[in-house]
Amino acid sequence: MAKLPVEKMRELVRRFGEIEARMSAGPAADVYVKLASEYSELQPVVGKIQQYEKAVAEISDLRALMGDRNSDRDMRDLAEMELPQVETQLEQLEKDMQILLLPKDAADERSAILEIRAGTGGSEAALFAGDLFRMYERFASTKGWKVEVLSASDGEAGGYKEVIATITGRGVFSKLKFESGVHRVQRVPDTEGSGRIHTSAATVAVMPEAQEIDIEIRPEDIRIDTMRSSGAGGQHVNTTDSAVRITHMPSGIVVTSSEKSQHQNRAKAMVELRTRLYDAERQRADSERSADRKSQVGSGDRSERIRTYNFPQGRVTDHRINLTLYKLDRMMEGDIDELLDALIADYQAGQLAQLGNLA
Repeated sequence: MAKLPVEKMRELVRRFGEIEARMSAGPAADVYVKLASEYSELQPVVGKIQQYEKAVAEISDLRALMGDRNSDRDMRDLAEMELPQVETQLEQLEKDMQILLLPKDAADERSAILEIRAGTGGSEAALFAGDLFRMYERFASTKGWKVEVLSASDGEAGGYKEVIATITGRGVFSKLKFESGVHRVQRVPDTEGSGRIHTSAATVAVMPEAQEIDIEIRPEDIRIDTMRSSGAGGQHVNTTDSAVRITHMPSGIVVTSSEKSQHQNRAKAMVELRTRLYDAERQRADSERSADRKSQVGSGDRSERIRTYNFPQGRVTDHRINLTLYKLDRMMEGDIDELLDALIADYQAGQLAQLGNLA
């Protein structure tokens, strides 16, 4: 295991104390909000550092007591009994600290835009895309996140040919960022009389929501068109030209939003456009670093088949980490924490291995 960066730990504790002092001094509201955000990010890290330092000091005291022949024999025996427990605690704290001090993805705490497109498999692929969207929607509900459809194209037999939605909440991207890729389903369609298993697929993309400061969009680079359209999912039909389509001419990216309010549609479409441009920048940066990236989970290749959902056997297999779970029904109801946590743990293990090689 790589050594803990003691200087970095001291700097984090120093910064935490500085933020506490500045917040107590009653700064302006906008400054306070920024300080509070950084404070909440540092709090768990500094808390763990304090536990770590306490355990180190306790081990030092116990060893000193054990080596002091002038001390009471019973006290030395008690120290000898306590030492292994504290050493085990310190070992776990070191592992926790390694994870907490890993380089952070600047986008981890952000909301995200989720895009699901039906792939090969016709109507069955669209039905599966709908199933995936409901899975993420239910998962988001358990986290207290808000899901809002930006645009949707219904499948002929149900589901979606394409659905794009925002998932708003803290840390959405960190939890869902490894979902990007090709999801494959194996099941017997309702229309299949012979019981033959069909294979179809859907592509998922999860993009961190961009802020205005991340991407500058020049007015002369976009074309905005309005049109009549049904709402997302076809729930209602507008009688005015409220739907908005924005074309970013330098990149060719086109985004649409088709709710009732043209003002809201324009705002939502701009958020999506900004996010797609920001995502393209991140993808480009990731490609340049790809030669140095060893983690299969973090490859970000959206054409890669990452997971298979086998309904006859009730199993889900993630091919990147060779994990198979036999609880497909529960997972389609949104119970995907175990799988997501395993992906995150595998990615962190890869990061730690790289740090260990550099040490």
